[in-house]
Amino acid sequence: MANVKAELLQKISSKTAKVGIVGLGYVGLPLAVEFARAGYTTIGFDVQKQKVDSVNAGQNYIGDIVGDTLKKEVETGKLRATSDFSFIKDVDAVAICVPTPLDAHQQPDISYVKSSTESVAEYVHPGMLIVLESTTYPGTTEELLKPILEKSGLKCGDDFYMAFSPERVDPGNKQYKTKNTPKVVGGIGKDATEVAASLYRNVLEGGVYEVSSPAVAEMEKLLENTYRNINIGLANEMAIICNRMGINVWEVIEAAKTKPYGFQAFYPGPGLGGHCIPLDPFYLSWKAREYDYHTRLIETSGEINTAMPEYVVDRVMKVLNKKKIALNGAKVLVLGVAYKNDIDDYRESPALNVIDHFIKQGAQTTYYDPFIPQYKHKGVVHTGEKELTDKMLKDADIVVICTAHTSFDYDHIQQTASEIFDTRNAMKDVKDRSNIELL
Repeated sequence: MANVKAELLQKISSKTAKVGIVGLGYVGLPLAVEFARAGYTTIGFDVQKQKVDSVNAGQNYIGDIVGDTLKKEVETGKLRATSDFSFIKDVDAVAICVPTPLDAHQQPDISYVKSSTESVAEYVHPGMLIVLESTTYPGTTEELLKPILEKSGLKCGDDFYMAFSPERVDPGNKQYKTKNTPKVVGGIGKDATEVAASLYRNVLEGGVYEVSSPAVAEMEKLLENTYRNINIGLANEMAIICNRMGINVWEVIEAAKTKPYGFQAFYPGPGLGGHCIPLDPFYLSWKAREYDYHTRLIETSGEINTAMPEYVVDRVMKVLNKKKIALNGAKVLVLGVAYKNDIDDYRESPALNVIDHFIKQGAQTTYYDPFIPQYKHKGVVHTGEKELTDKMLKDADIVVICTAHTSFDYDHIQQTASEIFDTRNAMKDVKDRSNIELL
């Protein structure tokens, strides 16, 4: 295996290694572009024909890929996409970047990881590196992927290498993207860690931190997002308490931020959204039960965050009650359905549940989001308003800000709408606050 390792390391350093990326979504496509930009011949694999056709046409569908970078790499021949997994036989390294959602019972759904690994296993060959990037529970790489790949007759550590390197993608982040975000790598054995780390160091600028095993790397990713989940849960609970006490929670947080040590600011909102933070703690809670441990703190924060959309609707109902307007039949305009500002990503967005709760209460609910003209949630397609007009603002009994897009003219909204419920403190700089209620 020493000769195989040396040969693979030589291919990596000379950039003659061919790289495959399985899954061309928010994680996989930017990663594929970076490998191609670094000089590696890269093949993207995806079962969705639309994504494959878009990549091969040089058409970008991920906001974090700047300009025509994708098109340039396709035109140079460094990047192409396919749905034919037989091309796995031609690559030296594969990164699996497929979704890991929760099922209907809030338990890990690793079916995409399993099916992708089975597709790779059909064409795995000696001297190959397989890296899982999809967020999952500790043990997945060694307990699930390794046995599937070894069904080929090849042995992990002797014939091929395996590692886990968690994706760290924050859509819309203007400072940290795939290229400059530090990478954590944990392989099955030191050789696997060395090979995987070498590959990423030749592509990324953020640095590579090596850990002793895939399980450590898998747990590290869950810690990152559980940390945020719990602290956002604390911020949300503080918002509820402060409201009952007649205290502005946003002012409290700004004051706490002045402490130069021991405090990091987290902010309340209508709930959690995105591809990781609302989901990843469930992976840890699920796995912990295997070890007869109940993750009380994690589950409590999850309960608080999950209840926030209903809390928002309850607060809005109380604001309308003061004007002697029933929520049933009231005209509610929701501004923003993306899970964070200035992006077109609405995965797990709390705004979707806020809207659902309004509709269930009988409110005449419309929404406007300049980034998301239409979305599908729980099998129902919702179409937003094409533009934000003065008539819409004036006609609404209340305007609810769920996403703080910077393109919104908050002064104008305040001057035109009769009542506003701001879940994000988006209107913090508006001077006239007579018709603004904060979360």
